[in-house]
Amino acid sequence: MLPKKLYTQGSDESDQNVVSFITGDFSNDGSELDESVLLETIPILPLRNTIVFPGSGLPISVGRSKSLNLVRSLGKKHRYIGLVCQKDTDIDNPEPDDLYHIGVIAEVLRVIELADDNLSIIIQAKKRFEWTKMVQTDPFFVATYKIRDTIKAADDDKEYKAILDSIRDAMIQMLNMLGEPPKELMATIQNESFSNMLVSYCATNLPINNREKQELLNIDNEKDLAYRLLMILNREIQILELKMNIQMKTREDLSQQQKEYYLQQQLKTIQEELGGNTQQIEIDEFRKKAKEKKWNADVAETFEKEVKKLERLNPQSPDYSVQYGYLQTILELPWNEYTQDNFNLKNAQKILDRDHFGMEKVKERIIEHLAVLKLKGDMKSPILCLYGPPGVGKTSLGKSIAEALNRKYVRISLGGLHDEAEIRGHRRTYIGAIPGRIIQNIAKAGSSNPVFVLDEVDKIGNDFRGDPSSALLEVLDPEQNSAFHDNYLSIDYDLSKVLFIATANDLNSIPQPLLDRMELINVGGYITEEKIEIAARHLLPKEMANHGIPLDAFTIPKKTLELMIENYTRESGVRELDKQIAKVLRRVALKIATNEPYPAQLQPEDLKEYLGVQRYTKDRYQGNEYAGVVTGLAWTAVGGEILFVESSLSRGKESKLTLTGNLGDVMKESAMLAMEYIRSHADELGIDPKVFEQWNTHIHVPEGAIPKDGPSAGITMITSLASVYTQRKVRANLAMTGEITLRGKVLPVGGIREKILAAKRAGIKDIILSEENRKDIEEIKPSYLKGLKFHYVNDVREVLEFALLKEKVKNPVDLSVK
Repeated sequence: MLPKKLYTQGSDESDQNVVSFITGDFSNDGSELDESVLLETIPILPLRNTIVFPGSGLPISVGRSKSLNLVRSLGKKHRYIGLVCQKDTDIDNPEPDDLYHIGVIAEVLRVIELADDNLSIIIQAKKRFEWTKMVQTDPFFVATYKIRDTIKAADDDKEYKAILDSIRDAMIQMLNMLGEPPKELMATIQNESFSNMLVSYCATNLPINNREKQELLNIDNEKDLAYRLLMILNREIQILELKMNIQMKTREDLSQQQKEYYLQQQLKTIQEELGGNTQQIEIDEFRKKAKEKKWNADVAETFEKEVKKLERLNPQSPDYSVQYGYLQTILELPWNEYTQDNFNLKNAQKILDRDHFGMEKVKERIIEHLAVLKLKGDMKSPILCLYGPPGVGKTSLGKSIAEALNRKYVRISLGGLHDEAEIRGHRRTYIGAIPGRIIQNIAKAGSSNPVFVLDEVDKIGNDFRGDPSSALLEVLDPEQNSAFHDNYLSIDYDLSKVLFIATANDLNSIPQPLLDRMELINVGGYITEEKIEIAARHLLPKEMANHGIPLDAFTIPKKTLELMIENYTRESGVRELDKQIAKVLRRVALKIATNEPYPAQLQPEDLKEYLGVQRYTKDRYQGNEYAGVVTGLAWTAVGGEILFVESSLSRGKESKLTLTGNLGDVMKESAMLAMEYIRSHADELGIDPKVFEQWNTHIHVPEGAIPKDGPSAGITMITSLASVYTQRKVRANLAMTGEITLRGKVLPVGGIREKILAAKRAGIKDIILSEENRKDIEEIKPSYLKGLKFHYVNDVREVLEFALLKEKVKNPVDLSVK
């Protein structure tokens, strides 16, 4: 008899299928069967989850009714039963088809009564058998059968012995992996005398499913059975190793997490003692502010994701400050926060009239916008572009519009801007990244519908850092700016409610795609009367307050203001006038501070003392006593001016045309066109064609230090040449502007309003314009046109017919041909 060993507990109803090591007996003669007591049939005990191998001895719990009937029917002589496992462990009352056909014949050694009508039997497995036909199913199973003999391996089979040794080593390895096994068990397994029972022991205790165990039981060849068992053992050892590795890694990760948690809790306690966890306080503050925001679900989701990213960062990490600044930027933006527009149109008109004198077109456009907004309730804000000379109040108009609409006011200057990132912002991957100026100023305004002034939009540059004007295309397009994308923010922001007002001096330098997105409003220069009113109403009170002089202590009469405008300024706007008033008030402030006497009213004769000698002389018409001198009208960046075109002749054989006066290419081409027209129409003008062969022509435009260009002096040059070649007088107090073609057609030109104001300042009475410029005159206020008479022409012949008198000049040049 062998020492006590380990064996597996079986059951006819238990669902457990694990390796459970308990004490039992494995005897060398365990497979011996007393066939003399066997009958032709044998009672069958179905086992729910246990497969028994020959030589095994184990207890089996019996609880099902048929199983109890079988055990209680056993006598002292007939104690052999067939143990067969059922295919499905979930079936409580199996049928014959639910049972495997191959099992073991076992001897019931002992029956133990248990509580609750249950029994436990101790069995010793003998030999394998196969039931062939179930002859009885009630009160318990009885079947016919046949013994399944096992083909033994030869005693000198070295391969079989090697397989057994491998099984022994694998079993010992598995037991060591599962824990420290008993020394007695290790000694038994290693004992050579245990070799006969080794396969049965391992197959019985191996933690594999019943299907595989049944396959082992079905094998008739002892060597094949051992080989198959070894394969399963090696597989289970590999699986066990993987499980142990995974458990080890999981245990290590868990230990690291526990360590970090412990340290975090310690850190939290220390921080609370020092006044609280600064990082957590900041994050809680962020989330608290976020609840008050009116942003949509997408922004809220992005914000929460970024907050969680901040929570995972170490406060000492460089990325922490970047992430912190980004979240601050998102929170500072006024998502879906708008100020209530003021729809009181009379009040709006009153504010606009109070702050700006004139500008009827601009004021009318703003009032129209307010009216539509009042009726519709919601409207995409238009993009206005105020263009005109400097100093006419384009920028300051934005403040008045913001006050009239009850909106916030922001302004950015685009002059000299080269970097596209100034508009769209920098990506957060760059060090020191910040949002673009658009988003920065929206955050500064605190509302999503401010009046946003884009100053000097015509002075944007571009270089290797990008083209800012192209970046503005999205900003200034009402169809696109509802989802403006800032590179830093990476979230679309709605700019459709913002009222953008762009200002510019010269439209020619603005790219055409950008121009197409804006509604152009011309803010022209002021006439002298308007400048006087602006100075008296706005500039003088403002500068007196700036210089600390009480309003009742000093004043400048309108007559003196008129002289200041004409003799000390030359501009379309009032910026230079503002500087001259400030200069006067500084002298007055000095006199007040030093208790010197000063006049309460600045008289015209005092201007020289306060402003020095006059800087400019008023452009005046110079008469028509000379042939070839014609007055033209020109547009400049500071407004309109009158322009004198002079022509003279000198004898020569080359018929040379000389142009002077710092003229541009377009103006030179106009002079050449004029000369060719005079030559081709010499007969109509009464000019001998041979004159052109004997006289050289010189055209000069005075003030040669000032560059001049453009096509609008075309008819002026033709009139000048016609006058000098015919020696006829030019009509007095006449000025003209218009482009010419080679066939003599007069084309329209721009800057009409500024040119008209310049003509009026110079004392001009008659003005010749292209017929197509009539519409421009009709848009000008009638008060500006007072004292002027307009003559609209389509052809150069009409110009010359009106401009040239029949009367010759005094002392005409003799152009007779020799």
